[in-house]
Amino acid sequence: MKKMIFNSSLPRSGSTLLQSLLAQNPKIYASATSGIIELLYAARKNYTTLEEFKLLGNNYYDNAWLSFCRYGMEGFYNSLTDKEICIDKSRSWIYYYDWLNKFYPNPKVIVCIRDLRSILSSMEKMNRKNSHIDFAGDVPEKMNFITIDQRVSHWMNSYPVGLSVNRLKNSIQKGDDKNFHFVIYEDLIENPNKTIERLYSYIEEPFFQHDFSNIKQELIENDSYHGTYGDHKIKSELTKILPDWNEILGIELSKTIININMWFYKKFYSKIIE
Repeated sequence: MKKMIFNSSLPRSGSTLLQSLLAQNPKIYASATSGIIELLYAARKNYTTLEEFKLLGNNYYDNAWLSFCRYGMEGFYNSLTDKEICIDKSRSWIYYYDWLNKFYPNPKVIVCIRDLRSILSSMEKMNRKNSHIDFAGDVPEKMNFITIDQRVSHWMNSYPVGLSVNRLKNSIQKGDDKNFHFVIYEDLIENPNKTIERLYSYIEEPFFQHDFSNIKQELIENDSYHGTYGDHKIKSELTKILPDWNEILGIELSKTIININMWFYKKFYSKIIE
């Protein structure tokens, strides 16, 4: 039986890097962005709506349905790898934690976090770099994507950034976050051994010494699917990146991002607002 762990991180927060690092451990299979939960979405819709399940009442089949979810997921990974630990990467897991907990009790959920100013600065840089690629959200007639302020507002109120941040906020409001392990991107870069050691303690596995200067990207994301913002290539070694949000976004907008998302900074970056 596989030991499943779930990586449900913010976009552009180092989740691909973390998966590639963890894949160095011979016991671990770390996925690229996975579609497992989407398969379960479709099955859940059928379970909820099909007459065959309604005839005796949905509750009659609940245990069987939840068993289907668990063993469907495990069966999927049984065909992919013989490694005993599988880390499934999907941004959706934290939002569906209650459902996940029903068919895979007390799941281990890793959530990569990064300063929102860095995430949004990265989005803006990708937007400039890939200006030759059409982006459906940029509609000149609506004048909703012209300035940096407008683009930041768009990203914070749409998929993937806004959706992921709001789902994270929801998990904190519900108290689910007490069951998660947060990996702060800046900590991973500056103190990798200590950060990884804490992660292994959380997933209840022996510490494995990783090579932070020779990181291979075993699994490749199809960046063309993500269009303008597709960039899941990692560097072969951990490199500290100096903050550039004041330069890219501007000082005032960078301050506004903190003020609007104070709950996030109080939770993860309290030193910034002290």
